[in-house]
Amino acid sequence: MKLSWWPSAQQRQFQNHERKTFGRLRTSCSQTMLMNLKTLDWDPATLKTLGIPGEILPKIVSNAEVIGNVATGWPIKGVQISGCLGDQHAAMLGQVCRKGEAKSTYGTGAFILLNTGDKVIKSNHGLLSTIAYKLGSKAQTNYALEGSVAIAGAAVQWLRDNLGIISSASDIEAMASQVENTGGVYFVPAFNGLFAPWWRDNARGIVIGITRYTTKAHIARAVLESMCFQVKDVVDSMQKDYGNDKNDGVLRVDGGATINNLLMQTQADLSAMPVIRPSDIETTARGAAFAAGLAAGIWKEDFIFDTAE
Repeated sequence: MKLSWWPSAQQRQFQNHERKTFGRLRTSCSQTMLMNLKTLDWDPATLKTLGIPGEILPKIVSNAEVIGNVATGWPIKGVQISGCLGDQHAAMLGQVCRKGEAKSTYGTGAFILLNTGDKVIKSNHGLLSTIAYKLGSKAQTNYALEGSVAIAGAAVQWLRDNLGIISSASDIEAMASQVENTGGVYFVPAFNGLFAPWWRDNARGIVIGITRYTTKAHIARAVLESMCFQVKDVVDSMQKDYGNDKNDGVLRVDGGATINNLLMQTQADLSAMPVIRPSDIETTARGAAFAAGLAAGIWKEDFIFDTAE
């Protein structure tokens, strides 16, 4: 079962260790900027420039293959270690994002990835090129465009811990729902700069548009909207780089903050695209399990991608 949010009618109208012993997964290696995304190995020129001996680096393996066994001294000695992905890449696989599909994970920050298929797309709009996943040593590599938002759920924690406007993070939806809009209040949570697509480390947070009419409910709603605006900025950049019409796609979502229905509806309205939330919002563990089961022969790739809907 999946829950979906669609842009409101108004929005739709507007939009008419040793190298031989240890392995490292390709999705993680791609984040180090030491790996060549096309050869899928450490980049000799980069290593030479930085003075890093290639022999000290671990062998790079795919996300779904047996890379060893649990060592002696652990309760599950001998159990195969297979299938491992970085957090956001695991969530992407757990969401079963195919080529052209994007996911956004809402936690302390927000992390958006778009599967670009077998092509590395160089971003001209402030994003990173990375690997989405590679499900086996001989499997096709799926690449991605990635954009990270520094402050998402952390802004809600700030309302609770620093301002005392809410007593718990779960209170924000009810408070923000007391008003129909922000009353002209806008919040930019650049507490320690802005990440993708702006990359402004000197930016600082602001709240503007406050009048005597402003209540804490307006500020709470502005905080929720700030999360959605930031995700929208990243998604818009992805569409420019990938050349995809936003009305043709959907945004798959996961993470703790997605239990907030107002947040999800606001995201759909601002992005003018459907937002789909799975019944299990912790998709990172699901993606790791998919990769491990595939490597262990419990299921085949068709099983994973038949579970999308």
